[in-house]
Amino acid sequence: MLKKIILVFCFSVISSLMALSIVRAIELDEFTRTVQLEKAGETIVLTPEQVKRGKRLFNNTCSQCHNGGITKTNPNIGLDPESLSLATPSRDNISSLIDYMKDPTSYDGESSIAELHPSIKSAEIFPKMRNLTDEDLFAIAGHILMQPKIASEKWGGGKIYY
Repeated sequence: MLKKIILVFCFSVISSLMALSIVRAIELDEFTRTVQLEKAGETIVLTPEQVKRGKRLFNNTCSQCHNGGITKTNPNIGLDPESLSLATPSRDNISSLIDYMKDPTSYDGESSIAELHPSIKSAEIFPKMRNLTDEDLFAIAGHILMQPKIASEKWGGGKIYY
């Protein structure tokens, strides 16, 4: 009986230590959490809460079509930094991504695609967008911009990686 109690105790201590080391391993440093805020180059450091919130919201709202930073409906355009920067207007900062999530346009910026792409403007068609606040959109945009630092070339890499 004593051996059983000691074994259970040891197992719980080891499990707790492993869980603690995993939590520490996923903490992101300030450099990783720094993303571009505006087109002019101003940056912002996301809080750990914004990082967690952005990941959760992206996974629940966007990942059905953008898992791993790809675009399932158009594999030529992903959420990788190059694709975002070459869009018109460029979508490589928090403000422009929020603008896109509110009222999306084609890659060349010529026409609205709000009826095809989930957005705040088309929330009646895409119910997952209905309850998203500006803070939620900020967190999602931060998640998108932070991923290339975490997943590197896998983010937006398409069929090569996913």
